[in-house]
Amino acid sequence: LSRIHRDRVIEIKFDHPETIKFKGEKHDFEELMGNLLDNAFKWAQGKIVVTVTQASPRQDAGDLLLLIVEDDGPGLAEEMRLEALKRGKRLDESKPGSGLGLSIVTELIDIYGGEIKLGDSHLGGLRVDVILPKA
Repeated sequence: LSRIHRDRVIEIKFDHPETIKFKGEKHDFEELMGNLLDNAFKWAQGKIVVTVTQASPRQDAGDLLLLIVEDDGPGLAEEMRLEALKRGKRLDESKPGSGLGLSIVTELIDIYGGEIKLGDSHLGGLRVDVILPKA
């Protein structure tokens, strides 16, 4: 992504313990992360923070991980967040893309019985919380 967005100077911070592993296909996780980071790169002003941690347990699930991707971009109004997750939905034509990224993420999360939530980042932009099964 640094090569794709080489015209932009974006600081990326990763905070993840080596002990937390995704319980699923490596390709699926790479696809999910690639789409989330590509989206963050498009909108960030200068900073992206990725955090992986243990998620609070749910009654219907085993061990879970929480993946958080935050940026310091303009964010997304609360009323637009559900629309952003729909396939082919582009809320802003000023950036390149097909509108498929977040819908692909949502489909992968659904396959693994996870959850996604869009919110406000403490950096000022968008915060994406993803809960997935932990190995």
